[in-house]
Amino acid sequence: MSLERLVLAFAGTVVLVSVALTHFVHPNFMWLTVFAGANLIVLAFTGFCPAAMVFRALGARAGAVFK
Repeated sequence: MSLERLVLAFAGTVVLVSVALTHFVHPNFMWLTVFAGANLIVLAFTGFCPAAMVFRALGARAGAVFK
């Protein structure tokens, strides 16, 4: 799996888990969704992504976006 797909899958998982936590645990978990969305916006405009750096360190191969 490429680095781009890993980042997108991770972001989607974070959003879904935070929505579930918001619903079942506490409304302040919505800030986790906001954080994930803000990171995706930063990635779109700057190319900087902390999750991509972690996945690359774990051995994921970079695709066209993160070269």
